Amino acid sequence: MTAPTGLALGPLEVPTPVVLAPMAGITNAAYRRLCAEYGAGLYVCEMITSRGLVEGDETTRRMLVFDDAEQVRSVQLYGTDPTYMAKAAEILCAEYGVAHIDLNFGCPVPKVTRKGGGGALPWKRGLLARILEATVTAASAYDVPVTMKTRKGLDEEHLTYLDAGRIAQEAGCAAIALHGRTVAQAYSGEADWDAIGRLVDNVDIPVLGNGDIWEAADALRMVAETGASGVVVGRGCLGRPWLFRDLAAAFAGEATTTLPTLGEVAAMMRRHAELLCEHMGEERGCKEFRKHVTWYLKGFSAGGEMRRSLGLVDSLASLDRLLAELDPDEPFPVSALGAPRGRQGSPRNRVVLPEGWLDDTDGSDCAVREDADETTGG
Repeated sequence: MTAPTGLALGPLEVPTPVVLAPMAGITNAAYRRLCAEYGAGLYVCEMITSRGLVEGDETTRRMLVFDDAEQVRSVQLYGTDPTYMAKAAEILCAEYGVAHIDLNFGCPVPKVTRKGGGGALPWKRGLLARILEATVTAASAYDVPVTMKTRKGLDEEHLTYLDAGRIAQEAGCAAIALHGRTVAQAYSGEADWDAIGRLVDNVDIPVLGNGDIWEAADALRMVAETGASGVVVGRGCLGRPWLFRDLAAAFAGEATTTLPTLGEVAAMMRRHAELLCEHMGEERGCKEFRKHVTWYLKGFSAGGEMRRSLGLVDSLASLDRLLAELDPDEPFPVSALGAPRGRQGSPRNRVVLPEGWLDDTDGSDCAVREDADETTGG
């Protein structure tokens, strides 16, 4: 099949069918700006909680920062209560000028699933429908499209994605993104792209595929094999914001694989740290940057002492001194291409759920109360 050249989410037109997956502690305004500088797409803010937003939690509000160059504001929202989710959607649209809201029903983190949130919630079909309908209704008053992201299910014995797709379509969602893993798998093993294809065959709304997209060629292959309308890219872009340039080129029919030298990567690292400092102040920005060092240097020969020093950087001046010591001519390690990045881990023996969660699949009278200051997920 011919690869799509754009993505329509209700009234929102995305020029390249690529979405940056919201990742906690990663997809802040600085990182979204950096990725957008390399290619077109939809760049989603890290996940926030509905109750935290509605009740004015300071941490939640601080996460809702957008770069001046961010023309399309997109936010992922987490919650388990239809009333809070609807009110939070209204706040995002009316007070923050958000143009797209994504709902998180895929997070596998135990502290989220034990409360019935994230990837656990689609088991309760009735509750899922109430949340989607309430949120879509609230956002539609501002002509803002709502999408949802989910996983295959709790585990292979408790699959939910086909029902979730049907419910999302009936509720008026503009699209559904499917990560081809179960909650029990977390980020281990391989993503099941066949499940993405089955979902495409079962719904009329756009389906976005997520999981194991490490290179632009993977995105094209996923679309060709599944019929998905676009892709969601998460771990594959860690330490590689230029991946979005390759993705934009690939969907435009051009085969491009960017292989930056270590000097070019160092310039990207400096740009990333600079943007973080602009948004957070130099001290906090440099601390936030530390987590990205290992991803940027993956496969390069930079020694352990250099990596340790970069992992303790506390100012842009010290960062500049360290980056100047790197060999600018060292070629990109092609052995790192196509390799998993970020967390992987092992599958879980069981998914942590609220007591009695599996007893029924309705949950029409069920709502689990999340904490107002809970900001984990992504």
